[in-house]
Amino acid sequence: MDSTILATLVLFGTFFFFLVLGVPISIGIGLSSFFTALTLGPIDLVLFPMTQKLFSGLDTFTFLAIPFFILSGNIMNKGGIAIRLVNFAKLLGGRLPGSLAQTNVLANMLFGSISGSSIAAAAAIGGIMAPLQEKEGYHKAYSAAVNTCSAPTGILIPPSGPLILYSLVSGGTSIAALFIAGYLPGILMGLSVMVVAGFYAVKLKYPVYGKVPFPEALKITLEAIPCMSLIVVVIGGIIAGIFTATEGAAIAVAYSLLLSIFYKELTLKNIPEIFGQSLQGSSMVLFLIATSGMMAWVMAYAGIPQFIAQLLLSISDNPIIILLVMNLALLVVGTFMDLTPAVLIFTPIFLPIAISLGMHPVHFGIMMIFNLGIGNATPPVGSVLFIACSVGKVKMQELIPFLWPFFIAIFIALMFVTFIPEISLILPKTFGLI
Repeated sequence: MDSTILATLVLFGTFFFFLVLGVPISIGIGLSSFFTALTLGPIDLVLFPMTQKLFSGLDTFTFLAIPFFILSGNIMNKGGIAIRLVNFAKLLGGRLPGSLAQTNVLANMLFGSISGSSIAAAAAIGGIMAPLQEKEGYHKAYSAAVNTCSAPTGILIPPSGPLILYSLVSGGTSIAALFIAGYLPGILMGLSVMVVAGFYAVKLKYPVYGKVPFPEALKITLEAIPCMSLIVVVIGGIIAGIFTATEGAAIAVAYSLLLSIFYKELTLKNIPEIFGQSLQGSSMVLFLIATSGMMAWVMAYAGIPQFIAQLLLSISDNPIIILLVMNLALLVVGTFMDLTPAVLIFTPIFLPIAISLGMHPVHFGIMMIFNLGIGNATPPVGSVLFIACSVGKVKMQELIPFLWPFFIAIFIALMFVTFIPEISLILPKTFGLI
């Protein structure tokens, strides 16, 4: 046990030290894993399997889904799909208090459900909505807060790269079950943001749109149907077992590319930029996965997950208390660590604890991604937060006072998802996936 305690202190101590120094997370993971390996025995016995894991950890066909979904999201961002979803969202939410803010939330949910990326949603939808809201007198910080807090719905509503990643790290939890399980929690997150946005809108007396004439509503709906059909094709195909998540991701690329060409929004000039952004994003994610494989091996070899599980279970034998502690830990982790490394590092630690409490791996996965999605929107390293500030042309310090009511509402939604398993499990059960 003494060696396990030492390994735990060295692993997390050096990792956080590198974070404070500003070392890239992937490099920090690799270095902290190396230094921890030095405490575990003769270097020749631990260094070879650890470095072997750096390469073998990526040798999984399913990982190909991640760059494909990143590419499809970037194509959608440039291909005119976002504006058609915004128009459709405006049709759905136009008569609610703060019509444009509600439109922002619904558009993020729709775009996220197609692109699978909260960052892409915040950039594409926020870039369209921010000027419109400013023109109608919306406070810029309020608009950016709505965009920030609604964009993470895209990592719960499938297709979702983080859910694919969780599936692999958790030992093969059904991707189809995770995908279908993400719908209700993702919608619940979006509705919680809409409620707070509505209260703000009433208080600040923001305008409400009138009824849209039927011919115009029909035109908007018909334009949006091809975009939303991607959800039916990809998710329906995966759930029905017609193709795998990786094949579904490749179909999403082809579909979004053809649709963007049909809309005449995508030009040859955009192609190098789209592929360049996708290559950069995919490389970062896959290198993180590779180095996290090293860390996972080191943790398993040193018995760190079992040690942390015993430590956590020693706090209380009450499942409610343990789940609250796990939620708080994941919320804190999400504030300073990006979602991908957090999933890779903390799934092996917390999943066995959750299973010992009788929690289904699908339910735990949704709870975990929900938690870490909130971290995407929080300072100091929330990537969605930075994107929303950038497209909304607002400083972070102006935005933060508007964020707290949204975070409270989202946290309440998280508690519902945590303690009412059927919110996550009823759809997978209905479709016979679990």
